[in-house]
Amino acid sequence: MHLPKRRFTDFSAVRREIQEETDRMTGRNKQISPVPIHLSIHSPHVVNLTLIDLPGLTKVAVEGQPESIVADIENMVRLYVDKPNTIILAITPANQDIATSDAIKLAREVDPTGERTWGVLTKLDLMDKGTNAVDVLEGRAYHLKQPWIGVVNRSQADINKNVDMIAARRREREYFATSPDYKHLASRMGSEYLGKMLSKHLETVIKARIPSILSLVNKSIDELENEMNQLGRPIAVDAGAQLYTILELCRAFDRVFKEHLDGGRPGGDRIYGVFDNQFPAALKKLPFDRHLSQQNVRKIVSEADGYQPHLIAPEQGYRRLIESALTYFRGPAENVVDAVHFVLRELVRKSISETQELKRFPTLQAELAAAATEALEKFRDDSRKTALRMVDMEASYLTVDFFRKLPQELDKGGNPSSATTDRYTEGHLRRIGSNVSAYINMVCETLRISIPKAVVHCQVREAKRSLLDHFYTQVGKKEGRQLASLLDEDPALMERRAACAKRLELYKQARDEIDSVAWAR
Repeated sequence: MHLPKRRFTDFSAVRREIQEETDRMTGRNKQISPVPIHLSIHSPHVVNLTLIDLPGLTKVAVEGQPESIVADIENMVRLYVDKPNTIILAITPANQDIATSDAIKLAREVDPTGERTWGVLTKLDLMDKGTNAVDVLEGRAYHLKQPWIGVVNRSQADINKNVDMIAARRREREYFATSPDYKHLASRMGSEYLGKMLSKHLETVIKARIPSILSLVNKSIDELENEMNQLGRPIAVDAGAQLYTILELCRAFDRVFKEHLDGGRPGGDRIYGVFDNQFPAALKKLPFDRHLSQQNVRKIVSEADGYQPHLIAPEQGYRRLIESALTYFRGPAENVVDAVHFVLRELVRKSISETQELKRFPTLQAELAAAATEALEKFRDDSRKTALRMVDMEASYLTVDFFRKLPQELDKGGNPSSATTDRYTEGHLRRIGSNVSAYINMVCETLRISIPKAVVHCQVREAKRSLLDHFYTQVGKKEGRQLASLLDEDPALMERRAACAKRLELYKQARDEIDSVAWAR
């Protein structure tokens, strides 16, 4: 992997490169590294298998090795042999007691049924005279579910003399064919037979597990396709397709925003809270008690009368009291407009963050937020003008019929003359304050109902109907480069999509190959 494009044709050069790479990673000592060296061998004389050459298990650290070397090697070996699809080659020297084999012991721990453990006996040619390993190879000394296979490898002297593998395999075949101890097993011994048996075993395992492997591959394909859908497909390069994509993204945001307002998602209920709680509470807090105190009523009525006191009823005093009282409604009306504006802005922000299709386009998100905010500010200005106009309308023309009923009610009380004689007595002032208060309460109830309607009409309904109209107009005027800039993506996301697409392609290739193997059965 460190030389991905270099090809070797001389195995002595391969051996040197492996040694040099090992020295680069571990230094010129007997330490180990968990970083694998990948080597692909292409030859008509090798089987289609992946062989993982692990370091041999050891019991003590030698000079130059850390004290943890024993555990380090075992942990590294376990990392590979623990995997359920791994075939374990438990390599044991023939001149060693099989009962003390660390490889067999570890294999027994990770593969207690022996389904994937193959015993490989080496150094048969180095056993003491008069001894052999027939009991092991025939499974009597230690039984394995898979057969034991003996091999005779090159000695260190052969390696030093550059004896090639073809000659080494020929010598191995001659050894088993001529050995008095093993010639009856010769057809089932040797490295070539081991390779064929492993290849056949792997094929058998793969065929037996095709359904589960195919299920796992299909599951991975589904997951990757879902991830690709979330990441989004690559953006087209022509301006028409880019404009279409932008408009589709805007419509996706608009749907989410409307769901918030209409109750499909949380947030729209906060607008109702403004109308049902905040606005009525603000109206109740208006200082009408202070405004209609006897002292203030006397002051305003006297100022309205001027140098000539009123004859029957202080009409100008009533008008001034009512008109000045109605100005108090302006503050709550403006506050309602601002409160709803704040909620709408928050819903725009939430809707942008919740629109999955927009997540990959930060520039478009910012442009959408700016356009929506600009539109909401226009709606707010229109709504404020309408709400204040409704307050001013109440002051512009008073409901006369309301006051015409008051003298009749006084006649019913049996004391009609008091209204004309007690011009500045406490009772008369109190009555004026009471009449004005009744009228203000009527207006208050009217505004409590009508102002929310005006706000919904000018802000909420317009936001639902035309929030992005101006943005659509502006986008339609943009050219290719400007459209492309709106669809700029996060580089990390683009890399993630490319990696995901590559994995998806590999899984689909694997599925096709598995299907072909399944049909071949």
